[in-house]
Amino acid sequence: MRPESTTAAIAARRRQTEQKIAQVKTAIGQLRRERARLTVRAIAQRAGVSATFLYENADARALVQQAVTDSRSRHDRKALQQHDQIEATWRERALNAEAELTRVQKEVLAQRQKMGELMGQLRDFDQMVPGESVQALVTENTTLKHRVQQLTREHRTLQERLEGARSNLRFADKRIAAFEAELLAARQR
Repeated sequence: MRPESTTAAIAARRRQTEQKIAQVKTAIGQLRRERARLTVRAIAQRAGVSATFLYENADARALVQQAVTDSRSRHDRKALQQHDQIEATWRERALNAEAELTRVQKEVLAQRQKMGELMGQLRDFDQMVPGESVQALVTENTTLKHRVQQLTREHRTLQERLEGARSNLRFADKRIAAFEAELLAARQR
């Protein structure tokens, strides 16, 4: 072999290697834009080179390792952000639930105190009111219940009358509209 042919073969080999490295860079860029998973096999397939080339060539191996590391760290950051966002919503829900629980507990305590006061007033009232006053209160209560029932019946009757009046009004509006249409048709003739 002549030295010129050896030099030419080495130069051709270098150009071929540089071309393959350029293809690897292009493939990595495409996979990143597509947000595809960056693996040695995916990069080799997209670049049209063998996985052996990616492992044996130091420059190609460095490019692939850097791309895979960046992809994992970006994926890890995205997963961490999603986790933090979900965690924040659950934290907010928990805080809201705790605040509501505290409010409800205070309300229950206030209601129990109010019930205790009212029970005490009932006991005091029972002790102070003679038997005839209790009978008068029962009679008054019965009278008031009858009055409520009477007002309920009157309310129902008035509701029915109102519905009837509304129905009559709708019917009258339709009739008036029909008469107006006939009158307008007669004028146009």
